[in-house]
Amino acid sequence: MTKILSVNAGSSSLKFKLLDMPAENVIAEGVIERIDTVLDEDDNVTIKVDGEKHKTRKEFKDHEVAINFLLEQLISLGIVESLDEIKGVGHRVVSGGEWFNKSVVVDEDVLKKIHRLAAYAPLHNPANELGIKLFTKMIPGALQVAVFDTAFHQTMPEQNYLYGLPYEYYTKYGARKYGAHGTSHKYVSEQTAKLLGKPLEETKIVTLHIGAGASISAINKGKSVDTSMGFTPIAGLIMATRVGDVDVSLVKYIMEKEGLSGDEMLDILNNKSGLLGISTISSDMRDLEDVQETNHHANLAIEMFVDRIIKYTAQYIVELGGVDAIAFTAGVGENSPETRETVMKAFEFMGLKINDEANHTRGEEIEISTPDSSFKAFIVPTNEELEIARDVMNLMETSK
Repeated sequence: MTKILSVNAGSSSLKFKLLDMPAENVIAEGVIERIDTVLDEDDNVTIKVDGEKHKTRKEFKDHEVAINFLLEQLISLGIVESLDEIKGVGHRVVSGGEWFNKSVVVDEDVLKKIHRLAAYAPLHNPANELGIKLFTKMIPGALQVAVFDTAFHQTMPEQNYLYGLPYEYYTKYGARKYGAHGTSHKYVSEQTAKLLGKPLEETKIVTLHIGAGASISAINKGKSVDTSMGFTPIAGLIMATRVGDVDVSLVKYIMEKEGLSGDEMLDILNNKSGLLGISTISSDMRDLEDVQETNHHANLAIEMFVDRIIKYTAQYIVELGGVDAIAFTAGVGENSPETRETVMKAFEFMGLKINDEANHTRGEEIEISTPDSSFKAFIVPTNEELEIARDVMNLMETSK
């Protein structure tokens, strides 16, 4: 048994999963939320082990206190006897720019590059960097590995990742599409190939990672050839609070009318737009579906959200020259039959037929198209933590 810890350090949260590798069994998992923020009445710590959830409410002034608490809990709950049992820690890092096209063992050079890439993912990379430093300090004997959301998309061809800007902005500043959710898209495409019963290298797949953050990828022979997110995760689909694609002239126009600074406008585009901005009531699809029949703004937000999903999916099917399967994943993709149904109905003219009973499954790996469909549709729950642990194990083997 080799115990690998997969970590996702957010700006105010810490998600983790401890796995027994290479058996790929989950030993424990959980989340610490609202780090360095004012607590409400709800529990902000959840640790699940042996099917039992341990919940508590505790204030954490910073990530170091939160990580110390987590490691103490791993011992006090009997999950590990000693932290020395943890042989590797895999860290989700959102942006690896063009420097990283695969997961890497962390050293000082890697840390410096993650730091320099903060401008590409200002909400994520600084927290990811901090998490790496803290776990390195607290579990010094474990192999620390950085797993980049952007790495999987480094196979995109030049015509797909460049913008129609002066080329010098790319050479000077790295102005290009990087995408995100690569770890999820990679895992889901691999699982979809297994469900198809075909080698990954013989497949054409469109993966739909639809959650609070949302992106779609075109995957040919196991390689990403296009994806909807851009230079940062703000572009592409309408999301829970992100605007998605928008005319930059309109952004400038609103800034002038409202007297907004660049940072203030970015905050609106990242945190106050999308489903929340259109509906005016919530960023959560479940809340909007509850009132969709009676609330025009909620219904409009859902219609716009699904419209963009359909358009990107159609674009990528054409770009691939046909498709073997589309795969729905992440919070909405795995748990909203209504969203999946609307998307799939848009492709009925291409011969995609819905299995209504299967489509009402939530969060389980299953085919939701009929056997006589021209191509298949699946629900494939994502498992980024497992993909991270696999990368850590591979690097542990190659670094021996």
